[in-house]
Amino acid sequence: MTVRYCGRDFTDAELELIEQLIRDHPTREAIARAVCERLNWVKPDGQPKVMSAKVALLRMHRDNLIVLPAPRTQGNNVRKPIVFTPASDPQDLLTGTRRDIRDLRLRRIRDNADSRLWNELIGRYHYLGYVPLTGAQIRYFIEGNDQILGALGISASAWKVAPRDLFIGWSHEQREARLHLIVNNSRFLILPWVQVKYLASSVLSILSHQLASDWENTYSYRPVLLETFVERDRFRGTCYKAANWIHVGCTQGRGKLDRHTLRQKPVKEIFLFPLAKNFRIILSNGITE
Repeated sequence: MTVRYCGRDFTDAELELIEQLIRDHPTREAIARAVCERLNWVKPDGQPKVMSAKVALLRMHRDNLIVLPAPRTQGNNVRKPIVFTPASDPQDLLTGTRRDIRDLRLRRIRDNADSRLWNELIGRYHYLGYVPLTGAQIRYFIEGNDQILGALGISASAWKVAPRDLFIGWSHEQREARLHLIVNNSRFLILPWVQVKYLASSVLSILSHQLASDWENTYSYRPVLLETFVERDRFRGTCYKAANWIHVGCTQGRGKLDRHTLRQKPVKEIFLFPLAKNFRIILSNGITE
């Protein structure tokens, strides 16, 4: 049996190894670095994925899979609640169509002030609330008409998704080697007072043209496939269909399997958007030409 955390599957044998590393190392930082070293958990540039390891270990601890030593300083792992400020208060209703929006663009989040506002908007208006994105990520404001219209978040892809993996046609080993070349549209928010027809699909079109270059400038490699998951009971995925994303199936409604329980989750429709024509060849064989 395996469990998945932060885009990686952990086998029973690896969990036993982690338990041994906990016994051998005194701090959470040292344990995370040892896990990266022993499991060869590294970024595409070869650097250890220490932050992902810390997050994964903490979630394992909270799920009663392992027992971490107490943090050396209290409060480090306590997430501060989002404080809603006037900066995220509702604005005047904006209606019309995409043609009424001047200078529609995606602006990257680059400083602390933008980051706080992005978190606040997601926390206040997105149905999932604010949860920090893990792993490699890029966040954007959606802007037009000299105002913020929404927010986008791109982060690491899901580890194992049967319809997606069948669509790609790759093996387990190929997925392990090149999963980082898929990225996930994990947050997409059009602010509730922005009721503009065809806006969402236009934003997705801009994203499909801009993301690969932005990602390469940040992480030194280009993703070749975008994925997203649309909760079936809440949304119809209309904007993704209009933006020519490919519907490949749906999830089984299962969450992470730990050693004791099966966690049920809402069924989600799976949509994909190729960022490179030869994405299957790249993902399966690593060939870019």
